Amino acid sequence: MRRRQLAGLGTLAIGLARPAFAQTEIFPSRPIRVILPYAPGGPADAFSRAVGRGITERLGQPVVVESRGGAGGVLGMEVVAKSPPDGYTIGVGGTGSLAGALSLMPQTPYDPLKDFAAISMMAAVPEILAINPGLPARSVAELVALAKARPGSLSYGSGGNGTGPHLAGELLRLRTGIDIVHVPYRGAAPATTDLVSGQIQMMVGEGPALLPFIQAGQLRALAVTTRERLPSLPDVPTLAEAGVADVELENWYCLLAPAAVPPERLGILRRATVEALGDPVVRRVFSSQGAAAAPSTPEALMDHIRREIARWAEVSRAAGTRSD
Repeated sequence: MRRRQLAGLGTLAIGLARPAFAQTEIFPSRPIRVILPYAPGGPADAFSRAVGRGITERLGQPVVVESRGGAGGVLGMEVVAKSPPDGYTIGVGGTGSLAGALSLMPQTPYDPLKDFAAISMMAAVPEILAINPGLPARSVAELVALAKARPGSLSYGSGGNGTGPHLAGELLRLRTGIDIVHVPYRGAAPATTDLVSGQIQMMVGEGPALLPFIQAGQLRALAVTTRERLPSLPDVPTLAEAGVADVELENWYCLLAPAAVPPERLGILRRATVEALGDPVVRRVFSSQGAAAAPSTPEALMDHIRREIARWAEVSRAAGTRSD
């Protein structure tokens, strides 16, 4: 009888041990999904795929980039926040989806500071104030004068409510006192297409997306939003040089996971990401998009997100920004 009882306890012990063994399986053992919450084809897409290839080389599992655009990045980041916290789904957060959207959408379906675990910053991207060449303005001063002479008649585009270009346009409106109309799109690419065709007149957009059209003469660059001029546009002044103060900004992108991903898996993802961001091949992709790879610690990334939330909440209140 006692032998049977001991045998039964041994069987029970083995049964109880199986789930614990499953929880310590080698990670990753299958493909990792990266949610890109924007339309494909933009700089964030290029960054994500380059870093994804770098992670694949280091972890030995495919990294699949899945575009889930809409609502300025909010729809995609909601997918990330609500995904199983197993490390197999991560997402590309940015200025709009993690900071700007909170000011425009009180019912944002996630809390950027509570519902995500930081992996690393990826890049900061300069922005350019560009206009359709058919607009009779060759400087920021002339554009401001034109907008003041024709209030409400000029429109600017963005990749969606709360995105970096939308926030930049609102900040420009606030600092110059002009009355311009926001036209949101489902991504930067369609907004740029309409800017080139003249459906909208202006845009503060990401440098990598606008630069080819500027170089081809299809758009006219009036200023850049960075502290210093861009090497690719040495003759284009900064907004500060053009007489518009306090509009210095860059659009930024980072990698996040659902908040409850086990620390050891987060550590693996972080090490692979930081190593990938230091890879010369990956850095060349970033450079071709007018950006520099910017790896960070998780703490530094969350501090940055916290500061950006506060900054854009203040701008939105002051400018009376609304969701269009």
